[in-house]
Order: sequence, then structure tokens, then C-alpha cells
Amino acid sequence: MSIVCTSLSFSWPDDTPVFEGLSMAVPAGRTGLVAANGFGKTTLLRLIAGELRPTGGSVTVDGALGYLPQHLPFTTDQTVAQVLGVDRVVAALHAIESGDAAEEHFTTVGNDWDVEERTRAELDRLGLGAIALDRPLGTLSGGQVVTLGLAAQLLNRPDALLLDEPTNNLDAVSRERLTELLRTWNGCLLVVSHDRALLDEMDRIAALDHGEIRWYGGGFTAYEQAVAAEREVLQRQVRNAEQDLKRQKREAQQARERAARRASTAARNLADAGLARIVAGNLQRDAQVSAARADETHANRVAGAQARLDQAGRAAREDDRIVIDLPATAVPSGRTLFHGERLQAVHDGRPLFAGDGLQLTVRGPERIALVGANGAGKSTLLRMIAGAGPHVAYLSQRLDLLDDDRSVAENLAAAAPARPDAERMNLLARFLFRGGRTALPVRVLSGGERLRATLACVLFAEPAPQLLLLDEPTNNLDLDSVAQLEAALTAYRGAFVVVSHDERFLDAIGITRRLRLADGMLR
Repeated sequence: MSIVCTSLSFSWPDDTPVFEGLSMAVPAGRTGLVAANGFGKTTLLRLIAGELRPTGGSVTVDGALGYLPQHLPFTTDQTVAQVLGVDRVVAALHAIESGDAAEEHFTTVGNDWDVEERTRAELDRLGLGAIALDRPLGTLSGGQVVTLGLAAQLLNRPDALLLDEPTNNLDAVSRERLTELLRTWNGCLLVVSHDRALLDEMDRIAALDHGEIRWYGGGFTAYEQAVAAEREVLQRQVRNAEQDLKRQKREAQQARERAARRASTAARNLADAGLARIVAGNLQRDAQVSAARADETHANRVAGAQARLDQAGRAAREDDRIVIDLPATAVPSGRTLFHGERLQAVHDGRPLFAGDGLQLTVRGPERIALVGANGAGKSTLLRMIAGAGPHVAYLSQRLDLLDDDRSVAENLAAAAPARPDAERMNLLARFLFRGGRTALPVRVLSGGERLRATLACVLFAEPAPQLLLLDEPTNNLDLDSVAQLEAALTAYRGAFVVVSHDERFLDAIGITRRLRLADGMLR
């Protein structure tokens, strides 16, 4: 069981290259694939899965392949059975059980007489045992839908499995179930994730950087240690290159001074010796040529030292960080930004929240974490708060606030039309959109780039938001992008309510209050 990519090349329709001659072999066992957003992790998985055709090279998969994409291709009116791909067989079984002996029912069932038992067992293993097969997806939480998508792949018993951000929207219990399942996986597994705990379960890490793969043994912690050691070596090389450059410049300056002194001494000696003018001129030219050669030698040494410094500096450069100040979002302490009583929603004809509903007050500048199990109603509650007024900004899990067909710059112009163009370009640069990146249509952005573009348009909108609602904002983000989001939220001066299962992220953004939604009640 393995996945082999040989001289794999791929370019987008506008001829923008993603890979050129990428080769790698993923063996049996658990492999974590890491890279910065926009470097092609999802594209590589789609090429392996056959969703995209390479412009060159080949992909070979040993055995049956399963693929759980980052964005699941499901619609809200589909049933659980349809997503699992067992709806026709289950319907045929029920027809036979009810006495309908039509031949097409037996043909549909084939050898899958135990399909319901196998399906229920798989759902039980993933914590979805209580969900009926005829239940519509629109009634499930985002985490339940992700888990259901994984169950659909496992039912097909693949030899090789691709998972793209599988812990998105999963609560702590669901994450632990997934982790336990992957611990016992004995096929070929390739996982794209920003989840440090999940990546620590991997046998190896494949780091994708500018179209090349570098391999590291062990999980993510071992990978981080190895990268830190590499960075330390590179920084030492930078220091050595800086010292070498200073030395070469100093020696070049000393050589020029020595040449000038020799020329001055030679000129005096020539005059004192009373040599013929032509002889004196020849000797002076020889001295100048010698000095020029010495200058050229030292100039080459200086240029070489500068080149080594530049190369070491590029290799050791820290990743960009968002650096912003957001005074317009400031909220006085104690100001009420939202107050709701008897908040209620109905799912499947039943109230989602207990009793008369929920009561919630948000005062600035609180930083609230809203936690709870999948399906508890966290996203529903955020959507209810989002209707409170123009000072509230809501970032859904889908990051669908922006116009996909407009560029990043055009979206910011629509959100902040009163700002001069130069100021908007400066703001986008602070969110790491520089040069031609500002002209990219939003639909071609990676998950991290889309988040940064959305944050820029929301945080600098007119009027500036005083209450920010974020629903699983770290989904689909690499670790660098998570750090960038943390920097943006640290600069934000208003109140926010964030739904997240990422405890490290919640610790980093300075949560001041935690609310747990469970059994229909807010505690």
C-alpha cells in the first residue's frame, strides 16, 4: 500500500505553476503533510484523488483510495444514508422485508445483506450512533457532517486514505475518537491538518515547500524540533556571513589605503630619483593596474560575502506576521453590545434550547469562548446574535462574506469606500497582500489567504465592528496563518464571541469568559 507521485507537474488555467517535477513516495503508515497556506497541500491531494489532472508526470496508488476533502460536496437536503452511499441498498432491503420480491431489489442488495449493521457499527464507532439514516444533513452540525463524511469513506474499506483538515468543526470527544481510529489504521494514510495533537500521532511528517518535499521522522513535535535546529544553523550561518562581509569590507578598505600609500611613496621616490618622465609614467601605470587588480579581488570577495549573507538571510527569514492597530474598534468597558432573552430556535419541529430559551448579555470589550459538543447549537446562537445591528460582524465557518469574483482590493474598496486607494493598499499590505496579490479574485485564494482578506474587510469596514462573531476561525488554516489570526485578534479592541475547539488558540487570544452550551442551556 503506497502512493507514488513521479515528476508531477500542475498549473492553473492561467498558467500559474503549482508543482513542477514533484516526486514523492508515501509508504504505508501515517503521514502528515504540512505547508504554508497557498503552497498546494489541497491541490496535491486532489491530484492524487484524481479530481485534478496533472499537466505532467503521474500518480500511482496501490489499492483502493478514499478521500475526505476539506469542503464536503453535500447538500442540506441529502439524507445520512445518501451521504454514506447506502440509501439504495437500504431501501431495497426494506422493500424485501415488507414482502416485495421484485428481482431488481435482490440485484440492488447483492451481497450487502448486512449493510445496515455495518453502517450502524461504523456510525457507533465515530459517535454518530443515535443519528437516523433518513435524517437530513441540514439538521446536523458542521462537526457531525465532517464525521459522517469520514464514515462514508471508511465504509468503502480503502487501502489508502487522504484526509484534508479532518478535525474541522469536531468537538473534543469527536477529535479523540478520530485520533483513536487513526492510531489503529494499518493502511496508507496521508493527512493535511493544522491540528498539532493529530499531527503528533503521525509516523512521519512531509513538509511541502516551494514544490519540494522534505521528510522528517516522528510526529509534529519532532518536526518542530528538527526545524528549530535547522533554523538555528541558518541563523548561525547568517551571523558568520555578516562577520565575513564586515571582514572582507575591512580588508578591501585596508588594501586601498595601502595601495594609496605605496603610490604616494613611489611618486616621491620617482621624483627624487630623477628618472625620465616616460619611465616614471610606466611605473605609475603598473602600480595603478596592480591596485585595480587588488580592488577587483577584494570587490569579488565582498560580493561573495554579501551573496552568502543574502542567501542565509532568506533561508532564516521568519514568516510574516500581521501587524495592525485598530483604534476604531475600541469599546468602553461595560458597554452592552448585545442582550437577548428567551432566545430559541427550532430543529425538526423541536426547540433546540431548554425551557424558555437562552439569555445572554455581551459587554465590551469581553473576549468570550463559546464551547460545547457538536450539535449543541453554537453556530445557531452566533447567527442569532449576528442580527443585532451594524456594529456586529459575523465570520461564518464558510468565510462567505466576500464577493468571490471581485479581487481582494475591490472587496476592501466596497467595505471601506471612504478610504483613499493608497491607504487601502497600505492596509492590505499589513494583512500580507502585496503587489499583484491584491488583484487576485477571492475565489482563487487559499483558506488562510481568504481568512486574511475577510479580516481586512471586516476590521476596517465602515463602521468598524464593535462585536466580532467567529465560528471555528482556525479551520483550514496552517499554523502560520493561525498565528496571524491571533495577532489580528490581539490588536482588536472590541468584544468578540468565538466558537473553537482549539484550546491553544483560545489561550493565545486572551479569553476572559467561557460559556458552555450543553443540554440546551448556557452555563
